[in-house]
Amino acid sequence: MDYDLLIDLYKGTTRQGPGGQPQTMQALQLTDLLNSLHPLKVADIGCGTGASTLVLAAQLNASIVAVDLFQNFLDVLEQDAQRLGLSGKIQILAESMDALSFEAASLDLIWAEGAIYNMGFEKGVTYLKQFLKPKGVLAVSEITWLTKKRPYDLEAHWNAEYPEIAMASEKINVLEEAGYLLKGYFPLPEACWIENYYTPLEQAFQDFLKRHDTQEARDIVDDERAEIALYKKHHAHYSYGFYIAQVANESSL
Repeated sequence: MDYDLLIDLYKGTTRQGPGGQPQTMQALQLTDLLNSLHPLKVADIGCGTGASTLVLAAQLNASIVAVDLFQNFLDVLEQDAQRLGLSGKIQILAESMDALSFEAASLDLIWAEGAIYNMGFEKGVTYLKQFLKPKGVLAVSEITWLTKKRPYDLEAHWNAEYPEIAMASEKINVLEEAGYLLKGYFPLPEACWIENYYTPLEQAFQDFLKRHDTQEARDIVDDERAEIALYKKHHAHYSYGFYIAQVANESSL
């Protein structure tokens, strides 16, 4: 896969996955950290161009490290943070989310909207826990089944693309087994997919193909269009779920 092509397609879009500012705020409220009197240490993992990072910086009494593998995305975030007067609260860090350089037990909050799938949910939440302080909070969004029964073609597609797709109850069990206590869960509404993610992406296709008149670029667009069509047809059956969980006390495990 040509990551340079994907970066070029996505770097001009506000979001690189489903989400929305109201939903980021809803998840933030569930962390119980909005009114923290002491400065927090926060990491936004797989932040992309920083849609969630900017909300965290605006709302929290915190210093935030925005982590993404791709410097091109971080450059966009830096420009937006400077424009909004938030650059003093945000540090960018280009590194892989499965090889983080944070010290153990150093973070009050780890945020990962639409990014944990890169590691896999179980591996990701287990790995990230080491960087959280006692009673530190993890907030992640993850693709989740909304119904127990699904069309066969839909289930076959997602089981092939991402075998860890599961019901929320199963995701919550993974969190509990990894040593977290659930603080909250909610599914993302349709607007987070269509209005905030897919429509801006569709609007970027034409210029992208003008810049890259290659079969690989056309294949990327075809794959994206197929995913969009699948969601529009079957959105009642799946979404991203937002999971907010706290490191459990050993005595409560």
